[in-house]
Amino acid sequence: MNERIGVFVAWPYANGDLHLGHVAGVYLPADIFARYHRLRGNRVLMVSGSDAHGTPITVSAERAGVSPREFFERYHRRFLESFIGLGISFDLFTHTDTENHAAVSQDIFRVLYERGYIHTEAMAQLYCETDQRFLPDRYVEGTCPHCGYPNARGDQCDNCGRTLDATELIAPRCKLCGSQPVVRETEHFFFDLPAFEGPLLEYIGRQEHWRPNVQRFVENYLRGGLKPRPVTRDIEWGIPVPIPGYEHKVMYVWFEAVIGYLSASIEAAKNRGEEKAWEAWWTDPAARGYYFIGKDNIPFHAIIWPAELMGYDERLNLPFDIPASEFLNLEGQQFSTSRNWAVWLPDYLERYAPDPLRYYLTAIAPETGDSEFTWRGYVERNNNELVAAWGNLVNRVISFAVRHWDGRVPEPGPQDARDTELLDQISAGFDTVGAHYARAEFRAALRETMSLAREVNRYLDDKAPWFQIKEDRAAAGTTIYVALRAIDSLATLFAPVLPFTSAEVKRFLGYEDPLFGDLQIERFDESERSHEALVYQPLASEGSVDRWVPSELAPGQPLARPRVLFQKLDESVVDEERARLERASGAATVAEE
Repeated sequence: MNERIGVFVAWPYANGDLHLGHVAGVYLPADIFARYHRLRGNRVLMVSGSDAHGTPITVSAERAGVSPREFFERYHRRFLESFIGLGISFDLFTHTDTENHAAVSQDIFRVLYERGYIHTEAMAQLYCETDQRFLPDRYVEGTCPHCGYPNARGDQCDNCGRTLDATELIAPRCKLCGSQPVVRETEHFFFDLPAFEGPLLEYIGRQEHWRPNVQRFVENYLRGGLKPRPVTRDIEWGIPVPIPGYEHKVMYVWFEAVIGYLSASIEAAKNRGEEKAWEAWWTDPAARGYYFIGKDNIPFHAIIWPAELMGYDERLNLPFDIPASEFLNLEGQQFSTSRNWAVWLPDYLERYAPDPLRYYLTAIAPETGDSEFTWRGYVERNNNELVAAWGNLVNRVISFAVRHWDGRVPEPGPQDARDTELLDQISAGFDTVGAHYARAEFRAALRETMSLAREVNRYLDDKAPWFQIKEDRAAAGTTIYVALRAIDSLATLFAPVLPFTSAEVKRFLGYEDPLFGDLQIERFDESERSHEALVYQPLASEGSVDRWVPSELAPGQPLARPRVLFQKLDESVVDEERARLERASGAATVAEE
């Protein structure tokens, strides 16, 4: 195929660990998509990074008594380690506090300002007289004017979900000192979104392939009319505005973070010594960019980022698709950082293997509606599907072949109708499963692949080679050969979701070449400071060779004695993990009180 596929992934705030809601909604779907296209021989560029700026970082840093840089770098490093543990294969996972990102962001701001798309306006903002500072929205709490919730944030009420302006809060209070702020006037820069309303309507009207939830959200958003949005803040931590006389203001993080998709692409090219390579994904009309985000980020990626690109450089590709996910809930409740109602990714990886989590989160992926993670569901899927249907199939067939054919793939005899029927079904799966992956329908792709695995089990039940070998060794050899080819193909079909265990299956089958490249943490030096980033080292065949093909397993190929791919989990895990959740959440509630 050899197409250019950009996989652009939402930038997480580096103010706490990632939980499974983040993984299911954004990072795992993006990785599955990228791995599928790498197998297809497409040129993939998958980038993201830690969002180092904004009030979520400064508020958390002030509470911890450390600088914003020290605080975000702590969690940035944990992101890198977690992504390696789960196998999230970023070509580059960087962060927004780099000289490269600052330069690209300031250039975009400057160009938009010079072209008249950014202007200054006076606006009302809360000011803390005790701390003598203007308070960005996350520095303010108060009573929601819509539902009466007493702890609404200055930008949103977590109880009713309404978006707020901090000046709307009833009885607002400063989160730093607790005093009641006053309203004062300040000057800020605004992005003229209404200037792009016509081009945006035309652009969005062409996106018939977008998920219905994304299309509906954007149409409703535009129906309400666009308004200028502030793009600066009165805080010290962030990227300074590149306009003389306004260096004391920094860019609003919503405006600056989305620029990271472009700046990270530029950084990835520089890191590999090919400074112009990024242009192939951004200026070639045939290249396609896919943005993996949660539904709360739809307006920033479907409206604001396209508007920034339109105003900055009309040669740059707009998002081709925005497969935004809905939300994942946990044991009947929403994930909540403040209540510690979460399964944190580093904690999970300390105790369990990555592929079972990747499998379960894909099986319940919140692609078009909210879904729910339960420990009972996790255990059942692991035991009934991964262990019983797939892992057991691999183990018993390869072990049988090793034992009875001297550790080699048996030479097949003539194939009957049942043999060819199975191989044809598996072969057809590369089209059907591949089409699902290509449309970001990962639940359907996984369901179809597991259905094919069950079909191989039914084939073995029909053929019963364990008994067949006692009467007709040649016929048993044909059966095992067909089953081995089916397993080989299934390992490829499963690989985007199960990269670790699929690679092991390939090794059991005697292949020496890896399925995917390696992930590693690298340090890059800039003129004033260095930073760590996650880098994917691609295989030589990626970007040129289509490996999304049915098995061509050769008779006589050496086999390796398999090991158990998936550990069966005891039912006690369900109660243990639920109790663990309750204890952690209870402790967080007590601490907050």
